[in-house]
Amino acid sequence: MSEENRPEVELFVKAGSDGQSIGNCPFSQRLFMVLWLKGVTFNVTTVDMKRKPDILKDLAPGAQPPFLLYGAEVKTDTNKIEEFLEENLNLEKGLLKALKKLDDYLSTPLPEEIDENSADDVTSSSRPFLDGQELTLADCNLLPKLHIVKVVCLKYRGFSIPRSLTALWRYLDAAQSREEFSSTCPSDSEINMAYASVAKALK
Repeated sequence: MSEENRPEVELFVKAGSDGQSIGNCPFSQRLFMVLWLKGVTFNVTTVDMKRKPDILKDLAPGAQPPFLLYGAEVKTDTNKIEEFLEENLNLEKGLLKALKKLDDYLSTPLPEEIDENSADDVTSSSRPFLDGQELTLADCNLLPKLHIVKVVCLKYRGFSIPRSLTALWRYLDAAQSREEFSSTCPSDSEINMAYASVAKALK
C-alpha cells in the first residue's frame, strides 16, 4: 500500500508523570517498536490517565493504553494489535512483490520488439498487453482477476496499486480502452458486494 493510500495509523500510549512524555509501559513500547520496525508512518499520542481525557472515552471507553487507531478502526488488545499489523503488513508486502513481478515482465521487451539491425537498444517495452499489441487468451485469464484485486483492495484495505508500477498501469488502462474488457466487466459495487464477506473475515 502506498503511504498516501494507507489508512492513518495512530498509537495511543500512556503518558509519563508530566502528562506529556512517553510513560513507563512495556506494552506501549512494544507496539511503538513494532510500528517503527515495520517502517509504518504513524502518529503517537500520549494519554494522561490522571485526567481521563475525552479522547479515551470517545475512542476506547474503559480501555487502558496502548490502543491503536487504524483508519476508523480501534484496536485495544496488545496481542491482537500486533497480529493485525503483522497480517496486514505481510499481506501487503506479498501482494506488492507479485505486482512488481508482473510490472517487470510487462516492462521487459519481447523478442519482436528488439530490432537487431537498429543502433538503438530497446531497454523497456511499450506493449499494452501481455503478448504484444493485441488482447490474447492470456489477458482474458489474467485481467478479470487483476481488476478484482485492484477494486477489492482499494475498497476494503485502502490499498491502491502504486503509480510507480507504470507498465502495470499501462496494462490496466489499455484493458479499459478495449470494449472486450470494459463491456464485459462488472461494476465496482458488484465486485465489492461479492467479496464483502471475505474482506470482513480478514479484518
